[in-house]
Amino acid sequence: MTADDSYDRLDDDDYPAYTMGRAAEMLGTTQGFLRALGEARLITPLRSAGGHRRYSRYQLRIAARARELVDHGTPIEAACRIVILEDQLEEAQRINTEYRRATESTNPTAAA
Repeated sequence: MTADDSYDRLDDDDYPAYTMGRAAEMLGTTQGFLRALGEARLITPLRSAGGHRRYSRYQLRIAARARELVDHGTPIEAACRIVILEDQLEEAQRINTEYRRATESTNPTAAA
């Protein structure tokens, strides 16, 4: 991989660009909180060649939502479940929208 390839990947929401320390700092939380999210299987960080946890922007958004819920008194296990369900709902809505657009473009009378 060249340096140019690395820069191109920074726009990738799934690219594990952030160390655990940096991720915790960005979220205003502790590394222990990130470990707890991993133990609850909400996020699974990738590992660097040296075995260090690396987080993507997508994972940081998920962790930030979990932190918001926990900060409002939701137990971490419940917060993780809520975030998973929210993510699944968002994906289902996206698929539904794509399906409706595809159906409308192939059969304009179906939209009526």
